[in-house]
Amino acid sequence: MNAFVLGMRLLWGSGRRARARFLLMALGSALGVSCLAAALTIPAIIAANDARVTHRSAETGEHTNAVFQEFLDPYGSRPLRRIFIARTGPGPLPVPPGVKELPRAGEAIVSPKLGEILAANPRAAGLVPGRVTGTIAPAGLGGPDDLYAYIGTRPGELTGAAPLGHFGAPYTQHELLEPSTLDILRFTIGCIVLLPLVIFLSVCARLSGESRARRLAALRLVGLSVKDTLRVNAGESVVAAFVGAVVGLVGYLGVNEVMARVGIPGLRWFPADGRPETTTVVVCLLGCPALAWIVGQFSARRAAQSPISVRRTGESKPPRKYGAFLLIPGIGIIGGYCLLSAMGRDPSGGSASAVLVPGAVLMTGAGLVFGLAPITAWLSRRLAAVSRSLPLSLAMRRTEVDPGSALRVVTGLVLLVFGASLAQGVLIELDQVSRRTAPVQEYSLPETELSAQQRTRLTRLSGVRAHGLVVDSWVASIEDRLPRAQGIVATCAQLAAFTGATHGCVDNKVLRIEDPAFLSNEDARPGSSFPFLLGNGRKMTVSVPQETVVIRAYDPSEFVGPSLLIPPSLVPRGTQFTDARFVLASSSDPATVRSVLDGIGAVAPTVSVEPVGIVIGSLVQLTVIRSLLVVGMVLGLVIGVAAFVVSVADRALERRGQVTALALLGAGAGTLRVVQVVQVLLPLVVGLGAAVVAGWLAESSYLITGGGEVHWDWEGLPLLVVCALGVMLAAAVASVPMVRRHIDPEHIRRD
Repeated sequence: MNAFVLGMRLLWGSGRRARARFLLMALGSALGVSCLAAALTIPAIIAANDARVTHRSAETGEHTNAVFQEFLDPYGSRPLRRIFIARTGPGPLPVPPGVKELPRAGEAIVSPKLGEILAANPRAAGLVPGRVTGTIAPAGLGGPDDLYAYIGTRPGELTGAAPLGHFGAPYTQHELLEPSTLDILRFTIGCIVLLPLVIFLSVCARLSGESRARRLAALRLVGLSVKDTLRVNAGESVVAAFVGAVVGLVGYLGVNEVMARVGIPGLRWFPADGRPETTTVVVCLLGCPALAWIVGQFSARRAAQSPISVRRTGESKPPRKYGAFLLIPGIGIIGGYCLLSAMGRDPSGGSASAVLVPGAVLMTGAGLVFGLAPITAWLSRRLAAVSRSLPLSLAMRRTEVDPGSALRVVTGLVLLVFGASLAQGVLIELDQVSRRTAPVQEYSLPETELSAQQRTRLTRLSGVRAHGLVVDSWVASIEDRLPRAQGIVATCAQLAAFTGATHGCVDNKVLRIEDPAFLSNEDARPGSSFPFLLGNGRKMTVSVPQETVVIRAYDPSEFVGPSLLIPPSLVPRGTQFTDARFVLASSSDPATVRSVLDGIGAVAPTVSVEPVGIVIGSLVQLTVIRSLLVVGMVLGLVIGVAAFVVSVADRALERRGQVTALALLGAGAGTLRVVQVVQVLLPLVVGLGAAVVAGWLAESSYLITGGGEVHWDWEGLPLLVVCALGVMLAAAVASVPMVRRHIDPEHIRRD
């Protein structure tokens, strides 16, 4: 305790610079703890959403007084879930969370967001038949944007109803993110946020390392023991880290209250979900000071054990090379997968890949961190030996003497670029799983539920390329085994927009459709006729001609199966088919799909829409994953930039004596600035170059073992290179003001 008190008295008695350093350490720790709390709370937000959704799940039972039927439909690009409940006898009914009493026939209880939609859009009232008598409390909602409704009805109006037993499933249902996807998210967030965060907190704990080491060496020389010297140093670091942790937690709580109301694309949460749990608070309040204590012990050990070498600036030991050896197995494994794929072999599948690839990624990332110092020292020694430039020689010799400072300056940015590659690979893999592989996305709607005005507005939606009709021939009875056929009402241009290729199409003429990739309808022989029922009760008879149009339809598609191409000019004006589906086409880009679905929801809110080949839940999941990865990248960017700025500023302050000495020897301002820029750029170029190559290989190995069609992200590689070049340019510009050619004899040490 005496050593601790001594350390604090020395801190406050060392002048404004020492207090400013303490404040900077505390603020750096506060920023790091805020990012740590955000990263640790993301899984808790998702778990809270899943828990409430599971607790409200309607389950079947025996000897009950009600039946229920659940409907899941897309409303725009969001899922709409409705639970229809009908009483079958007297007695009490189970009550779901967030609801005081189940609605009776003709009543409905809706979520607040669905209530806003119903109030703002009267045409959407058909989604919720009955009078809205209340809203669902947060306990019964996954999130503020949840579209959910309990609707009271009568038993005769439900087909396929099940007896209602209770609410709350014994296992998780309707997860916001699938467990496997959530594991991938945790791993990626850990790589792009938590690893740079540890480096950043270590940097904050070692601010003004040289000055502190000289001060500790002086204490050791006047008689303080080794243990007490280490305690003096640890006391300052631990107090600064603890103060920063408290400030960081308070700051995160404020940010959470704001972000919970604003949300991110695809995800909004209640403020209580984002508040740190007890475990998170303990990790932040104890983990950050513990890390500061560990770093303080290692950083001060040399000053405590060999104070003379610190005061006399003895020759420093070269950095250890053992950490760089982690690159060998890491690059070897991910490079091996890439080589197998390049040779035409498919190494995907199997349990070994699920362990080897993540392990190789972690070893590669650790190798980039611990191997940066020895590689930089070796390279600077080589460059200094062959250089004939004074600024370059000065910069390389300084980097050779103190390569460890490179680790503190650029490690955060190196890990950020490396993690960005992994994030790109995760997004590509999820995109392959969640979306259609075809370039065209179709949307099928019942034509009888659309008015002429709605059909016109739908065709003009942004992103819609073409439209057409898929019609079924009329039969008197479903049980009759009469010949049937499907037809497509579209022009040749519209047909080409829905399919991969067309050959032999002629407008204003009925044609027989052939697709070599699919079996043809044996009933649709040339010369046979099929009636199509119109809305006015009349029938339009179409004969199968000899002339054909050959197409290549995508799978799945509404255009797989029809046998006839019917020109729109053949349909009587002002009429529509009684059994037809109005089909729209757009590109399969997820952003375009969401935009078109939202447009359909605004034009025809009560019409059931089927996005062919995709599941709305998967689309929502992809949006959430993309948003969370963007949040992780932003946090990683903040951490990396903060670590760089703090380290560069600290190095500039620590080397004022060296700059003063060089200025007294006649070095010009330009020379000093070039030296500073080169000292920063050399480890940055080495680290970012290695991060781009290793990150791209790691991303490719993840895609290869994922089993998707995309193995090589050639489109993302130029983006990473451009980002790395931008970071280097920004670092060079930011390093220039850090050098001041101001001769102050006070900065020159005199032993």
